[in-house]
This record gives sequence, C-alpha cells and structure tokens, in this order.
Amino acid sequence: MSPLQIAQELRDEKSTSAPLTAVRLDKWLWAARFYKTRSIARNMIDGGKVHYNGQRAKPSRMVEVGAEIRLRQGHDERTITVLALSEQRQGAPIAQTLYQETDTSLKKREHETEMRRLNAHNPRPDGRPDKKQRRDIRKFKQGID
Repeated sequence: MSPLQIAQELRDEKSTSAPLTAVRLDKWLWAARFYKTRSIARNMIDGGKVHYNGQRAKPSRMVEVGAEIRLRQGHDERTITVLALSEQRQGAPIAQTLYQETDTSLKKREHETEMRRLNAHNPRPDGRPDKKQRRDIRKFKQGID
C-alpha cells in the first residue's frame, strides 16, 4: 500500500463531511509541515517568501489541488505542486503525501547545497592563542607598531 493510499484512508476515516475543495494557504503550509506554526507560515507569506502560482499571496488565499507553490526555507527555495488538501496537521509521512517537489527544484537545491558545502570556509583557529599571539592580536587591534 502506498503512502498516498494510507493517507487517503486516514482522511476518509477521520472526515465524515464532504471532501475539501479549498484550504487557506497558511493552514495548508502548516498542515504540510513546511512551518512549525500557522503564525510562522503567516509571517512568511506576508514577508513575500511564499508565491502561489507565480504571484505573491495572502495567508487567506485558498489552495487548490494542482497549484504550484514556491517557498523559501532558510537558504533553500522549493517549488512544489499540491496533490491533496488537509486542514489538520498530521504525521510527517502523511504530510509528505500532500505535495510533490518538482524535479528542477530538487536538482537546484542539491546543487546549491553542494556549492555551500564546497565554499564553506571556517576561519576558526585550532586552539586558543598563546601569550605571544595574544600580544600580537592586541597590537594589531590597537594599531601599535
């Protein structure tokens, strides 16, 4: 049984009303576990970090199946397609069945991650400076020759 079928069965068991046709964008992002709280999702949408079908959106924008959402999380930018709707936050395996990341987005994120890894430069020294090195640092900071 695929994760999508499991998620559908769980939704069918829990919901006795009609299936969802639209959900608020901030609520869907929270339910799909992109953001930890709805208020964080709302702030990201208001800050222009989330685009719905290529345009900036409001948190109250209704999400529909098949829509394309572009969002930023830290250094990463994801482009996803909505596969299912949910108003409830559930486990991560179920939440991952609500969307699918595009192939170009995956490749771009992997490339950027690799570039960050290669360019990582940490000028931190191996240990604390000794007495002579501390004197040199003080001389350098104070501009003494």
